[in-house]
Amino acid sequence: MVARLVIAAPSSGAGKTTVATGLMAAFAGRGLAVSPHKVGPDYIDPGYHALATGRPGRNLDAYQCGTALVAPLFAHGARGCELAVVEGVMGLYDGAAGQGELASTAQVAKLLRAPVVLVVDASSQSRSVAALVHGFASWDPGVRIGGVILNKVATDRHETLLREALEESGVPVMGVLRRAADVATPSRHLGLVPVAERHTDAVDAVRAQAEQVRLGCDLDALLALARSAPPLTDTPWDPLTAARGGAPTEPAAGGERPVVAVAGGAAFTFSYAEHVELLRAAGARVAAFDPLRDERLPEGTRGLVIGGGFPEVYAPELSANEPLRRAVAALARSGAPVAAECAGLLYLAKSLDGKPMCGVLDAEARMTGRLTLGYREAVAVADSPLAAAGTRLRGHEFHRTVLEPGSGPVPAWGMVRPERRVEGFAQQGVHASYLHTHWAQRPDVATRFVAACAGVGVPGPRPGASAGPRRAGGTGVRDAGGAGVAGAAGA
Repeated sequence: MVARLVIAAPSSGAGKTTVATGLMAAFAGRGLAVSPHKVGPDYIDPGYHALATGRPGRNLDAYQCGTALVAPLFAHGARGCELAVVEGVMGLYDGAAGQGELASTAQVAKLLRAPVVLVVDASSQSRSVAALVHGFASWDPGVRIGGVILNKVATDRHETLLREALEESGVPVMGVLRRAADVATPSRHLGLVPVAERHTDAVDAVRAQAEQVRLGCDLDALLALARSAPPLTDTPWDPLTAARGGAPTEPAAGGERPVVAVAGGAAFTFSYAEHVELLRAAGARVAAFDPLRDERLPEGTRGLVIGGGFPEVYAPELSANEPLRRAVAALARSGAPVAAECAGLLYLAKSLDGKPMCGVLDAEARMTGRLTLGYREAVAVADSPLAAAGTRLRGHEFHRTVLEPGSGPVPAWGMVRPERRVEGFAQQGVHASYLHTHWAQRPDVATRFVAACAGVGVPGPRPGASAGPRRAGGTGVRDAGGAGVAGAAGA
């Protein structure tokens, strides 16, 4: 059984990431194997969690993956660990807009049968903190708030007033943290700055967070609370079993596993750990490369995956790497499978903020002041190496860029919820879109992609094909609804 805690808050900005990351690092410093998790679609916080624990940060997204997969994915990530710390998203009870508790921290806590520790920003209150905690603790009887950590406490006198008030709430205080500048993590237009962009500073920040938590929190009481969680009976998710649930994958000619190049480095930091696991389980040899530094694609590349990140921050450097841009364009022209999300979409465009990019897509990208944010439900408009026409997926968007035009002659997706529109590009072997997706919801996506890389099956037109992929009939794009937003995410 894995001991576990969910770190939540009444609202965003209370200090969840600082406390959760500090707890992970502090417990790891005690010699415990700690499994890090994040509720929702966010890519950046898990990078700090990984730095704190030495293990991949894992997302638990009930909207994208469905409620039935939350506990299995948790159990998969927590294999071999003694303790799991789950950082929540937004406020404890905030979820997908208009859909009740779906994708909220509270829902995930109930699915994991995990006690919750509420992080409260106490900077502007004293006795009122008791009413706040009482309200959150009594709102949903299925959510067990086992303790409170008071953050941004000003003085000893302030702490005394808060503790006295909370004695009446019945929820124990398990930590008091003072204001501290050295634990802050810098932010910019899409949230925190990723670890990969500030590794040395990030190491120092995580170390400071661990020390602050060690000095200000009762780690023994928190560990005892974590160990009070009842056993989970869910079978851990397994990428090999999941991949085998899709179409059978055969090796490429000569029995070799096809090489799938996956973009990484500071410009492309947004990826779910399960994606690489599914690609490997489906038969691929995954080779990482950094578009900021590498002038060639990995040897033998048969397919390309370019996830999210911050290409707008690195547009001059990406543009200056002309040899790699030419190599990516040549691979795409050959009809090889290419899957690109958000940052990858921008990289494949003709230009980004006036800087030449790969030129695979007949579109121009630029930064704007407008934030596009929210969960989405989408249906594949056409066959591509990533998805068959009519395939439904749930994902999210989070970006401050626009692409003109926003879709090609054959779009990648028809957005079903919360609004009807088409988006992205599906041309030859390329599937490029702003939509971020978690492949655990549809492992056949990875299986199909690797099969296309191996030259097996008919996922789309092969090299030299003159027409775009066939359009789907009756894909259901007429549907409408209100999925809405459930919190911060990558871009």
